[in-house]
Amino acid sequence: MERTSKPVPTSGPSSADIDFLALAGRPVLRRKRPGQVVAIIAVAFCILIAGITLVTNPGFGWDVVARYFFDTRILGGLLTTLQLTFIAMVIGFVVGLIVAVMRMSDNWLLAGVAGAYVWFFRGTPLLVQLLFWGFAAALFPKIGIGIPFIGPNFVEWNTNDVISLMTAAILGLGLNEGAYMAEIVRAGLLSVPHGQTEASRAMGFSKMSTLWHVVIPQAMKVIIPPVGNNVISMLKTTSLVIVIGVGDLLYNTQQIYAQNLRQIPLLIVASIWYIVLTTILTYFQGKLEKRYSKGNFLIAGKAAR
Repeated sequence: MERTSKPVPTSGPSSADIDFLALAGRPVLRRKRPGQVVAIIAVAFCILIAGITLVTNPGFGWDVVARYFFDTRILGGLLTTLQLTFIAMVIGFVVGLIVAVMRMSDNWLLAGVAGAYVWFFRGTPLLVQLLFWGFAAALFPKIGIGIPFIGPNFVEWNTNDVISLMTAAILGLGLNEGAYMAEIVRAGLLSVPHGQTEASRAMGFSKMSTLWHVVIPQAMKVIIPPVGNNVISMLKTTSLVIVIGVGDLLYNTQQIYAQNLRQIPLLIVASIWYIVLTTILTYFQGKLEKRYSKGNFLIAGKAAR
């Protein structure tokens, strides 16, 4: 018996039967997303609850917040926080650059010393380092210049006079930052192709000229983003100096609420100032990243010429 094949029925019209011009004129229907609607309602409800709580809960003490927001003690602490951030970051960047170059040196002694520096300062908590600097006089009551161990000392100072609380805070923050900055700078230097260095040396540049005029400008593209993050982090990390009694923003806030017992409103004042400063730094970080992301090769070329 001969088997005959039957034609397979199609489930719909073929593409030749579809009028695409007519379909193009029809409105586009948006896909329904019930989960997204539920999420929006849930988030709006939470925001509403949070807003009502902020307004109705007297514990927030918004009148106290307004009264102390521009208080001279708060502004004085704010200035100290900015000073600590700026000086610590400058020290950290300079130390980090030196340590990064030492770690990449062919001299095993320099590389070992730089590695030990990074290992130590990254391996111990910053809080402990600040306490060590704050109590340095317990280890060395006097600091002098002379012949070590056998004397005599030609000149001598009281350690507490040399390393004040502010100096201890700057040393603790700056040297700790230097260890982290060294790794950031090293990563940036390693990101520059080795051929750039070889080409520069072939053109007669010295090692330092090659580093300064060719390698560093190109490495900045990699270095800038994490440095910006570290500046923002340092701004908030300065609050740790409260343990050695430096009058930064948080310390002065604490001194005020120790007198009036309005802890929450005063902590809100400090938090708002930290948020304001962080927002400003984030804005400038974005600007700086945008600039270095598109122009650093031109800068390097001009410097090399």
